[in-house]
Amino acid sequence: MNQVEVCFSPLLFEEFAKPNSIVVVVDVFRATSAIVTAFQHGAKSFIPVSTIEEAKELAAQGFLAGGERNGEVVEGFEFGNSPFSYMNDKIIGREIALTTTNGTRAINIASDAADTLLIGSFLNLQALADYIQKQEKDVIIFCAGWKNRFNMEDSLFAGALTNLLLNSGKFYSDCDSANASSLVYRTGRKNLMTFLKSCSHRKRLSHLNLEKDVEYCLQRDTTDVIPVLKDGKLVLLK
Repeated sequence: MNQVEVCFSPLLFEEFAKPNSIVVVVDVFRATSAIVTAFQHGAKSFIPVSTIEEAKELAAQGFLAGGERNGEVVEGFEFGNSPFSYMNDKIIGREIALTTTNGTRAINIASDAADTLLIGSFLNLQALADYIQKQEKDVIIFCAGWKNRFNMEDSLFAGALTNLLLNSGKFYSDCDSANASSLVYRTGRKNLMTFLKSCSHRKRLSHLNLEKDVEYCLQRDTTDVIPVLKDGKLVLLK
């Protein structure tokens, strides 16, 4: 039987990293939700980078550029972090350089440690759980959080995925953060929008008039798309 664990902050990841493990990176509001959406609408790949400068260098080489800082689009980039911006024909078959406040940083932190790195969101939750259950590997659910701090929305996702894996009978957990996130999800699952009304990042997005992004990112199981990191690029899992 394999273990499921939850890491609440990038600062803690090195304490969780282990060989031959699957790492699921999640940044619900909004990087991983946007990445999943982009693949659903025909994107070829993403190159996750940590800095705006790296994304600009790739844009100069012909990549599309997506960038967000503190919830707002980086000036001069085609895309920000909104899933809705990736619902257009411009991205079909294209490679996109992406840098975000939290999500791409978490991806890069985990990239060397994970045997397999997958991108998670509520949008592809069941597909992820189904795939992971077949792999017979330990799982670390890595919450991008907010600037190294705990956040509620990523932890809710971690709880939802933890529940699915534990209920399959193929996983166990003696990890307090996994058990805590599972409890949080079971408490709020009937209405995630209401449960998250006071969470800090939802307030930030509300101030930017991005409530429709919040509603979209909390939809469950709208796609079976699973992005995976291969040779420094996020591509569609075959």
